[in-house]
Amino acid sequence: MSSREAAMSLRVCMFCACFCRAFNGIMTKKKYTVLDLFCGCGGISCGYSLAGFKIIGGIDFNKDATLTFQHNFQDAKVKCTDITQISDDQILFDYEGVDVIVGGPPCQGFSTANRWQKEMDDPRNKLFFEYIRFVKLLRPKVIMIENVRGLLTRDNGYAKERIQTILSDEGYKLNMTVLDASEYGVPQNRKRAIIIGIREDYKNMTFDFETIVKKKKVTVEDAIGELYAFEDFEGEKMILKEKASTPYRKYLRRKDGLVLDHEARYPAEIVQKRISYVPQGGNWEDIPEELWTNNRKNRHSSAYKRLDPNTQSCTIDTGNAHSNYFHPLYNRIPSIRESARLQSFPDSFEFQGPRGSKYKQVGNAVPPLLAKSIADEIMKIFKDEDN
Repeated sequence: MSSREAAMSLRVCMFCACFCRAFNGIMTKKKYTVLDLFCGCGGISCGYSLAGFKIIGGIDFNKDATLTFQHNFQDAKVKCTDITQISDDQILFDYEGVDVIVGGPPCQGFSTANRWQKEMDDPRNKLFFEYIRFVKLLRPKVIMIENVRGLLTRDNGYAKERIQTILSDEGYKLNMTVLDASEYGVPQNRKRAIIIGIREDYKNMTFDFETIVKKKKVTVEDAIGELYAFEDFEGEKMILKEKASTPYRKYLRRKDGLVLDHEARYPAEIVQKRISYVPQGGNWEDIPEELWTNNRKNRHSSAYKRLDPNTQSCTIDTGNAHSNYFHPLYNRIPSIRESARLQSFPDSFEFQGPRGSKYKQVGNAVPPLLAKSIADEIMKIFKDEDN
């Protein structure tokens, strides 16, 4: 072999070695995992998935919600069951090694009025202590709890202090705050308490909420405006064919442009007549007195509220039979898909079950883009581990 051929052979070998190392690095790159307790349809998991996490499990008692979860996270081990009936051995068998546990366990039982009662005996705390059982068994690197915003201030902060103490005793450094989803790319005013814990022997640090990147505000029009064209649609499939005109619409779109669950249903004639008097951003106070059959003064400000397309939506809730908020243009409530878009679910996220159940699943969910904003910062903590 000539010296030139030898040099060429050496270069080929070096290239192959570099390629193999790079390939092996790609193949062995860690995919951080998430278990979602009290998962509902999967709003938090949707956000974590968008941030690059792998969703390995979801547990909830609602059949339709778990069907939706399994449909959208097909590789996850999903359980529709009473969480108290899952044995320790089964938890370890199914989920051992998980990196993050998320969930929204009820915490109503933490109160100064109950301070002399054993907290674990209070049925209102049962599910919170189930969350703790999973944390004790699985020892995830990071935990996240989502709850109503009043959790952190209720009873002069007693619930907050008890949760802090319980999870600190389990070896987690906690930080907690209230986040408004509208500041993180969600076209909706929705405030939730968020608690993040980092296992002390993994990283001796406290999660910094100030590092979460705030996003430009997204409007109702941006979220649902491109669906107006389907109001009198009579075809077989609703498909958005024109190019998405904004970044948010581009995020929402399926690759095939298909729009599911966008059936426009109009309420009773009297309800349509009442809402016809309400301008965008207005509410029940704009409705003439004679259209009410009873005292209207006891209604809250969100009753018969018409969404303003130029700002953010009010909080999307679980109802489709009430008259809390209405479409910005039409005399009806938002469709399931419009509600999902206002919650920041992409159109590719498909809901399972009957119509009323789908509304409840959407309304109960944590907005995926709020969850993603949190998950993006948690991913940075994990990536520091790889460097």
